[in-house]
Amino acid sequence: MKPFLLLSIRSEDIAAHDEREAIARAAGLDEDQLAWHRLDREPLPPIDLDDWSGFILGGGAYNFSDRDKAVDQVRAEADLYRLLDQVVAADFPFFGACYGVGVVGSHQGGLVDRKYGEPVGRTEIRLTEAGRADPIFVELPAVFDAFLGHKEAINVLPANAVLLASSSTCPTQAFRIGENIYVTQFHPELDSDGLCLRVEVYQDYGYFDPSEVEELQRLAREREVEHPKLLLRAFAERFARA
Repeated sequence: MKPFLLLSIRSEDIAAHDEREAIARAAGLDEDQLAWHRLDREPLPPIDLDDWSGFILGGGAYNFSDRDKAVDQVRAEADLYRLLDQVVAADFPFFGACYGVGVVGSHQGGLVDRKYGEPVGRTEIRLTEAGRADPIFVELPAVFDAFLGHKEAINVLPANAVLLASSSTCPTQAFRIGENIYVTQFHPELDSDGLCLRVEVYQDYGYFDPSEVEELQRLAREREVEHPKLLLRAFAERFARA
């Protein structure tokens, strides 16, 4: 099969490598089936869509709504916009987790701001009627738990977006553009161990007070989440190309 390409924005090596392993594991992809490009380190070279089965964009400390952006973030977002020009025009398979909301949402004309940020932890997600009928989300229960933590979110959906999931504190937890472009606000790849690692790595990034690290890790380990991983497996199985 043609590989999927994971696009990473995590400058912290331990978190970047853990994210790659978690996404590969959740999607059921071997190492040679999931290529990797770290946008925080290198510009994205020209992309021929025919070389790939699809794209997966991970999360990180970038926020599209940041006012003061470092050079690597400005470059990464310009590269992602150019890629999305191709992806949207071709309705090509793309899955963006967390940071993908800001990039895809803004690229498609939505309003991304800080109104619906959510604290780090476990949240109850509810599928919409469209989500329950969607071929990627169809195997999930109508209500499920997911791990997340974000400063920004969609305030106003793009006009061409289909809302797939919501939560009580964030109206847009997942949406689709066209038939093949997916975005989730929550992290479908995360399990308790992964969340505990990120709490440790990002304790000084303004998501929570550093004094809360141990309590957040304790809460993460209280109960595992399983259903969100099905999304990455369904995405990979649906769009894998020979």
